[in-house]
Amino acid sequence: MFLNDAVRAEKRLTPIFNQHEQACAIAAEGYVRAGNGMGVVNVTTGPGGTNALTGVIGQWLDSIPVIYISGQVKVTTSLYSCPDLHLRQLGDQEINILDIVRPVTKYAAAVLNPLDIRRELETSLYHAFSGRQGPVWLDIPLNIQNATIDPDTLEAAILPDIARPVPSEPAMCDVRDRLRAAKRPAIIAGHGIRRAGAEQDFLILAEALGIPVLTTFNGFDLIPSDHPLFCGRIGTIGNRSGNFVLQNADLLLSVGSRNNIRQISYNWENFGKNAEIISVDIDAAELRKPTVVPHVGICADARAFIVALYTLWRQIPFQTPTDWLSWCQERLRRFPLTPEVPPVVPDGLVDAYWFMASLTAATPADVITVAGNGTACVALFQSGKIKPEQRIFWNSGCASMGYDLPAAIGAATAGRKSICVAGDGSIQMNLAELQTVLNHRLPVKIFLLENNGYSSIRQTQNAFFGGARIGCDPSSGIQLPNMIKLANAYGFRTLELSSHTDLEKTIADTLNGDDPALCVVHLGENEFSPKLSSRTHPDGSIVSSSLEDMAPFLSFDDITANMISKKDDDHEYARKSDDQTSD
Repeated sequence: MFLNDAVRAEKRLTPIFNQHEQACAIAAEGYVRAGNGMGVVNVTTGPGGTNALTGVIGQWLDSIPVIYISGQVKVTTSLYSCPDLHLRQLGDQEINILDIVRPVTKYAAAVLNPLDIRRELETSLYHAFSGRQGPVWLDIPLNIQNATIDPDTLEAAILPDIARPVPSEPAMCDVRDRLRAAKRPAIIAGHGIRRAGAEQDFLILAEALGIPVLTTFNGFDLIPSDHPLFCGRIGTIGNRSGNFVLQNADLLLSVGSRNNIRQISYNWENFGKNAEIISVDIDAAELRKPTVVPHVGICADARAFIVALYTLWRQIPFQTPTDWLSWCQERLRRFPLTPEVPPVVPDGLVDAYWFMASLTAATPADVITVAGNGTACVALFQSGKIKPEQRIFWNSGCASMGYDLPAAIGAATAGRKSICVAGDGSIQMNLAELQTVLNHRLPVKIFLLENNGYSSIRQTQNAFFGGARIGCDPSSGIQLPNMIKLANAYGFRTLELSSHTDLEKTIADTLNGDDPALCVVHLGENEFSPKLSSRTHPDGSIVSSSLEDMAPFLSFDDITANMISKKDDDHEYARKSDDQTSD
C-alpha cells in the first residue's frame, strides 16, 4: 500500500490501472515494444504476483525488459523470517513469489533492508538490459516500503558496463569471405535486430550486400513489403515464396533469430537443406541447442555484428549475384502475399487473408498494430503489407490468448494510436480491459475476428480427428457472447464488417478519429493456407513435410520447378492427393 501511495506522490510517473494483473504485465510489454525503454509493473502479494506470470513468461521468451515490483507482507510475518522451516505460508495471502518467478526472470530478489533499495534497483535494471534482455522482479515487504531513507546517501550497485557481446575480427572476416563466395545467400532477419536497436543498420547492410531478406514470425515488420530485397516470410506458417528462397539458398545468415520450432518445423533436419548456416545470437545457449546446429555460430549483439560486417564490406565491397536476387523476386511474384482478387466466400462473411491485406494497406505508418494468437497473427503474418517504419507485433514465445487487448493498451499509453486485432475467443481472456481503454480515453481501434470459436483448435481437430470436435465452437461446448452488445454496454462505438464490398469503407470508418472503437469482422471458418502439413506414408507413418512443401500441396512438377537444387529423391514429393494430414 505504501508503494501505491509513493506512485501517487511522484508526479513524474503516470500510473495506468488495469483490471487484472495479467493485463498489467502484458500492457507493459506492449509499451516496450511500441518503442519505449522498459516497462514497470507493480502488483500486490500472493495472487497479485501469480496473476502476472503469463506476461512474465512471454517477456522471458521474447526478450522484453520489464521490471516487476511486488508488495509483500512485513518481514516478521513472512517466510523470509524463517526460511529453514520450509513453511508454505506465514503471512496473510503470502506466497514465495521469488521461487516461482526465478526460472523465468533474469534477476529476482527481495529487498529486506531499506538501505539496499538503490543497489537492488540498479542491479535489476542492469540484468534486464544486459546480454539477452528480459524481465526482472523485486519483492518488497510492507515494513521496507514504509521505511524512511535519504536517497542521496544510498550506496550504488557496483556493476560492469551493460554486456553487449562483440564478434571477433577473425569470425567477421570468415563471415565476409563465406558471403562473398556464396552464389545464393539470404539473410534471416530476427527479432534480435530490433531488440538491439539495429533496424536501420540492418537495412543499410542488406542494401549494401544486395542480399535477399527473409523475415521471421517475430521480426515480421523489419523490412517493407515493397522493398526490392524482401523475398518472403519463412516457417511453418510462412509464405511459399519465403520458404522456396530459404530451401534454395546455399548460405543463410541468421541474425537475431533463435530459429524456434514454429520456424524450422519438426522436420528441422531439412531446414535450409541446401545451405551453410551462419547464426548470430546474443544468447550462446541458442547456438548449441539440438535442433538446427549452425555451421558457424557467433555469440554477439545483433547491432555489433551488423556494424562490424558493414565496416568490412566497405573495405572490399561485393554484392550478391543479381541472377539469384531476380530468381527470389520471381518467387514472390509467382506466390504473392495475397491474390489479385478477393477469394470467393459465403454471403455475410469476409476472407481473413484479404481482410488483413486491406487493413495493413489502410493503416497509417505511425499507427501500431497488435495482434493476438491464432488467426489474428497467422493471417496477418502471411498477408500483411508492411510500410516503412510501420510497427506490427505479437508475442511469439508464449503466444497466450488474451495478449491482444492489453498489449494494444500498452502501445497506446505511449501516445500513439493502436490497432488491436483479436480473435473472438482470445479477447474474452482480458475482456474487462475494455473499461481500461475507456477510463483513459485511449485511441485503441479493435478489429474483432468472429469465426465461431477457437479456429486453431478447430483446424487441428478437423485434421487429426476427422472433424470430431470438442471445446472449440458452439456445437462442441464453447459459446461466445455477442460482442456488439457487450461493446455497446461498455460505451464503445461499434461497427460490423460482413462483405468484401464494404471492406475498405468499414476499415476507414473504424480507424477514423481518436475515440475507442470496435469492429466485428465476420469471418468464415478459414483453414490457414498455405501452411506446413505432414504426409501419411503407405505404411501409415506420418512425417512432417519439408518447408518448401506446403499445403495445399503443389504438384510434383510445380514444386520441383521452384527448386534449383535437385538434391532430393523424387519420392520426397510423391503422394496421393488425399494423403495429407495437418501438422
